[in-house]
Amino acid sequence: MTRLSINLNKVALIRNARGGNLPNLEQVAIDCEKFGAQGITVHPRPDERHITFADIPKLKALVTTEFNIEGNPTPHFINLVLKNKPHQCTLVPDDPNQLTSDHGWNTIENESFLTEIIAELKEVGIRTSLFVDPEGKMVEGAKKVGADRIELYTGNYASNYINNKYSAVKPFTEAAKVANDIGIGINAGHDLNLDNLEFFQKNVSNLLEVSIGQAFVSDALYFGLYNTVQLYLRELK
Repeated sequence: MTRLSINLNKVALIRNARGGNLPNLEQVAIDCEKFGAQGITVHPRPDERHITFADIPKLKALVTTEFNIEGNPTPHFINLVLKNKPHQCTLVPDDPNQLTSDHGWNTIENESFLTEIIAELKEVGIRTSLFVDPEGKMVEGAKKVGADRIELYTGNYASNYINNKYSAVKPFTEAAKVANDIGIGINAGHDLNLDNLEFFQKNVSNLLEVSIGQAFVSDALYFGLYNTVQLYLRELK
């Protein structure tokens, strides 16, 4: 079964809108795990518009499944990760002003930089994942720089799913084949939801983990937190 990691960024965004502690981010993390989620993901950005740097040690102290910190590997971000030692760090090529992540690494052009960063993380036992587009050469590049896993950026899959789900998933099926052939683990995330998740999982072999945030929080407004966790787990079975 593919593991479900809940991205709590949008929960933090709602909290920050009023400057208080409602909803309580830590309690949401505890409850997501209690209801069956197998991981918690956070993506702190420089402007702290959702997850703040102060949230990280609090979540690290209470997450009992898998804690995944993702973000752009600036010196400040890497120091935050090294200090808190999550189970997994997902490196994302975000511009500081980006609204959301919208592309993967060029693992070939950034080979030297990524090799150095990944070695630093792995030296202290942190599993590393690289956010990549579904291109075989980028997957191969991720393996070359020492990443343990890739996280396939699924935004294009989600946007094209309603037009032709078979053509939408084809690049991901092919990228997964490359990953499986060379022995690098596969995660996926971005705009996956209750409509498109099951089909994606069935067509991407050996999918280890999905990270879902925006759609999850949106669904929870209608179905409640417990029910939403169950619905996503059902899609992954």
